[in-house]
Amino acid sequence: MTVLFPKVGSLKLGYNTTQVEEFFDLARAAYERPGEAEKALEPLDVRRMAFDLKHGGYDTSAVDAALDRLETAFVGRQRETYVRANGQDAWMQELATRAQTLYPRLRRPGGERFAHPSLVSTGYRASDVDELLARVTAFFDRGAPLTADEVRGATFRSAHGSRAYDEGTVDAFLARMVDILLGVAEG
Repeated sequence: MTVLFPKVGSLKLGYNTTQVEEFFDLARAAYERPGEAEKALEPLDVRRMAFDLKHGGYDTSAVDAALDRLETAFVGRQRETYVRANGQDAWMQELATRAQTLYPRLRRPGGERFAHPSLVSTGYRASDVDELLARVTAFFDRGAPLTADEVRGATFRSAHGSRAYDEGTVDAFLARMVDILLGVAEG
């Protein structure tokens, strides 16, 4: 069996090798034979992929970097197919339509853009998320530079209650933003 990624030491946690290998086999089939694979993969499917942790597993940073490249490849394929059928202007209009669905959340006041976790749960510090969303707003409003890698790599401190945002909701929003940024970068 071919080892796809470097492994961590037996005492360290890495991604479950079997899960990673099965996913990358599925992704390879979906990319090489679109329409023939059992389940079509979308860029967002790649973005949302998660693996269990296991001692001696695959190095998480190497796998995450490969997932980012894979997501970019799937967006490129999606764009190419769409542009071939509908034209470049239609692709950019499609991206603009997707962006418009995100924009109303950006217009909400800071600290109120996402749901807050329960009082006993932690979430992302709202001020940290709002800082990133200010950059997203500047991208939409003024064309300020912002890359998918900057959004993917964003980290937020933990907070509680009204000083925090629900992590799942923020993650879903940012995944959609990455999809748009990748589509624009390819365009």
